[in-house]
Amino acid sequence: MKKKPLILLAAGGTGGHMFPAQALAEEMIGRGWQVKLSTDLRGKRYAGDFPKEVSIETVKASTFSRGGLKGKILTPILIVLGVLGALRSINKEKPSIIVGFGGYPAIPALMAGGIRKIPRIIHEQNGILGRVNRLFAKKVEIVACGTWPTELPKNAKAKYVGNPVRSKVLKFSNSPYIPPGNWPLSLLVIGGSQGSSIVSRTTAEAMSLLPEFLRNNLRVACQVREEDIVEIEKIFMDSGVSAEIKSFFEDVPRRMSQAQLVVSRSGASSIADISIIGRPSILIPFAAAAGDHQTANSKGLVESGAANMITENELTPLVLADYITKVLSSDKLASKMAKAAVSRSKPNALAEFADMIEVISRNGS
Repeated sequence: MKKKPLILLAAGGTGGHMFPAQALAEEMIGRGWQVKLSTDLRGKRYAGDFPKEVSIETVKASTFSRGGLKGKILTPILIVLGVLGALRSINKEKPSIIVGFGGYPAIPALMAGGIRKIPRIIHEQNGILGRVNRLFAKKVEIVACGTWPTELPKNAKAKYVGNPVRSKVLKFSNSPYIPPGNWPLSLLVIGGSQGSSIVSRTTAEAMSLLPEFLRNNLRVACQVREEDIVEIEKIFMDSGVSAEIKSFFEDVPRRMSQAQLVVSRSGASSIADISIIGRPSILIPFAAAAGDHQTANSKGLVESGAANMITENELTPLVLADYITKVLSSDKLASKMAKAAVSRSKPNALAEFADMIEVISRNGS
């Protein structure tokens, strides 16, 4: 019996890196591939929904941007140890191709793959390359871009494939939209895979500034950092608006499909989910994101009329309340925004990406 080809996925420890890796894992298993994931302990937290067939290798990883002087000394040592470990695994398992999704934990597999001359691809979710993907952009066979346009180094080969989304998101693709009216309304607030204090707190504070008819009808599901839960719960209670507050929602796609409006950071995975499901949104880019890539990610939805964007400098409870009121007071505007969001989606991104991988694994380029 012919052995199944092996694809090695290498991804850092945030949902932004791990969610598209999970989507690709699901697709490649369906195409008859073996799949292995290389990540760190942070990334492993997001691997619970990966198919059970995926084997997971945990690597030690660090970043030069954290840990002070000690971290800067230890980081290259950990990277070297990670590369040596990856070389041992690659020599034993002989993957047909390696796909990196960014983050420092992706470095060992990508470097070891280069040493062993294994075809490599990197997928960049954002409109601006992350540090690790920038490091490898001119060394790999191609950069698969999730957002277009993407700022790329000169001479890097690239193709726009879109951001793959997980099957649990595709299940709600272009869900029927119930526009706002004089009935219970749902607002979903998400701050990226790790939450956002400023987004959750400002949203909670904005509730008391909404018109009475919205406060009476609104039901909020708000993602909150663990350390902020007690404070945010009190603010919502004082406003009189019903809210479900958690540090992490396992069923974001379902909640998004039921929402009339989404308030969100503009990470690439969040943008892809909002577009695929098709919901009006208020986007609040993370100001400290490298290269301001979350503002770049927002551009497509904002320009198409599917979203409003508020920078952190502009964000106040009053400003946010005004935007929420504007969308939820007009069924025509909200419906138009939902339709525009779907127009920006790329539901075939996963299949296109997987096709590219299979071609390169066969041909080497």
